[in-house]
Amino acid sequence: MTQKKAYVLKKDILISDIVRDCPKVIIFLAEYGLLCANCFLNRFDTLEKGAKIHRMSDEKIEEMIREINGELKKPENRI
Repeated sequence: MTQKKAYVLKKDILISDIVRDCPKVIIFLAEYGLLCANCFLNRFDTLEKGAKIHRMSDEKIEEMIREINGELKKPENRI
C-alpha cells in the first residue's frame, strides 16, 4: 500500500492546476474568499495573481499558503 503524500501549495502554480491536482484546496481557498475554482480565468492566473486580484497583501497570501499547507499535511487531506 502506498502512503499518501501532502500536496504542497505554492503561489506560482496556476489555479486550474491546483484545482485539478488537489480538489480539497477549493474549500480552503473559499475560506479566504477565493472562489477561483469556477472562474474562467483560473487557467491563466497563478494563486498569487488571483489573490492579488482579490486585494490580498503579500503577507496575507503567505499566511494563507502557510495555513493551507498545514491543513494539507493532515492525514485526512493527503492525496
